[in-house]
Amino acid sequence: MINFGIIGFGLHAVKRLMPGFVLARNCRVSALSRRNLVRAQESARQFDVPLAFDSAEELCRSPQVDAVLVATPNACHLQDVLIATACRKPVLCEKPMAINADQCRQMVEAARNAKVLLGIAQVFRFEDSTTWFREQVAAGNIGKPVFARSEFSFPAAREHARTWIHDPVVAGGGPVADVGVHCIDALRFILQDEVLRVSAREIAGNAGEVEAGAALVLEFSRGTLATVMVSFRAEYRTPLELVGETGVLRAENALTVDRPVQLKLCRGGAVVETGTVSNQLAYARQVDAFAAAVESKAEFPIPGEEGWRNQEILDAAYRSIKTGQAEEVSGVD
Repeated sequence: MINFGIIGFGLHAVKRLMPGFVLARNCRVSALSRRNLVRAQESARQFDVPLAFDSAEELCRSPQVDAVLVATPNACHLQDVLIATACRKPVLCEKPMAINADQCRQMVEAARNAKVLLGIAQVFRFEDSTTWFREQVAAGNIGKPVFARSEFSFPAAREHARTWIHDPVVAGGGPVADVGVHCIDALRFILQDEVLRVSAREIAGNAGEVEAGAALVLEFSRGTLATVMVSFRAEYRTPLELVGETGVLRAENALTVDRPVQLKLCRGGAVVETGTVSNQLAYARQVDAFAAAVESKAEFPIPGEEGWRNQEILDAAYRSIKTGQAEEVSGVD
């Protein structure tokens, strides 16, 4: 049983992480930290977590913590991961991995030097829906993928619980970084291919704030063209579609973990296969997979280098928004 310490016990920890740990088989939460000790202690009592801290370093140094899960705002990821690696603790970092690719490089190098595991919490790789898409493509059931489309939007007004997501200094970007990274990673995972260049346009946010929405075109190395559309101003939706030379894969809410996902395989304009899956176990599978890697029972499928690759694509998208041109995606060492 691997004991996790969660750094940054906010909305995401309450809404997503803790329900996942309840369903996990090989790990549990033994400690948490918040900036305010009183609030940390309140959260610990609420979720029956033994230890509460107001310091990331104290949490990481605790002998009762076997692995660290970083769930702080994006601008804090670098420092929190560096603290965990300095304490020789395996660390699972929430997405997006950082503010920019150079920070990702620093994290990866720190983990390599400390010889500790660094993973990135791209949870949708643990969903049954994305696995179905990946298996269908790999089996050749739609032929060569020609087009792909992934969208992610949700309403995030100023009163949203994560108020920091509107601050470019803390968040590093708006929906492109926050949920666009999910779309990008899901497409990379499903296509088993890499993005060479990105073109992007934004819907401007309020003055001094991040973008309110954006559309991206991703050019994959094997010729697939993909669009990613994201927004903080539209209703919650996560449609995913892949169009191949001989068929189409489609799901209206492919990435959701909140309700069953209906999957469709179409050919010749008709639905030829359907299925329904649940992604309820995605968060539990993610932490169990990391726990197994900590115990050296298996490799964690999303190492720091994968988060770094995603960040290079995000950086290229933001460059494209500024230049108005397609931007090349830098490689990862």
